[in-house]
Amino acid sequence: MNIDIRNEEKPPLKLNIKFMREEEGISQKEIANKLGVSRSTYSLWELEINMIPLPRLIELCKIYRCSIDYILGLNKKRKYFPMKYDIDYNFYPKRLKEIRKEKNYTQEKLAKKLNTDNGVISRYENGKTLILTSFLIEYTKIFNISSDYLLGKINDKLALNHPIMS
Repeated sequence: MNIDIRNEEKPPLKLNIKFMREEEGISQKEIANKLGVSRSTYSLWELEINMIPLPRLIELCKIYRCSIDYILGLNKKRKYFPMKYDIDYNFYPKRLKEIRKEKNYTQEKLAKKLNTDNGVISRYENGKTLILTSFLIEYTKIFNISSDYLLGKINDKLALNHPIMS
């Protein structure tokens, strides 16, 4: 399933990935090698033909020393202080569930909003399935909360500076 994350008010994902790479003076081949993927795979992420998987997104943020929110174009803030450069894959499912409940969403309501089924939401919240980057982006939009917070890179429950959805 593909979720269209484009929004006329926000630049597409590829602009921030490309901007960061060019700002560092790194070629696509160099960054692809650092991420352990082919140049063509990286190019498809930059062109926004394929979505970058979460583990590679985390690695990209480490390389550029920046927040996930910034790379994804969800927030103009490049870094948070303090900010971890990795995530605890066992911790973030609890945050997903915590935020969903705090915002009075059932798994069914969230699944409907994300055009998926309850089982997907349950697997994310139980840590049985790694959250897809596209779903992470949608979580941040629906709940107006930092993806860095959801993933445990920061401990402050920050709203996005410029919410994308109401």
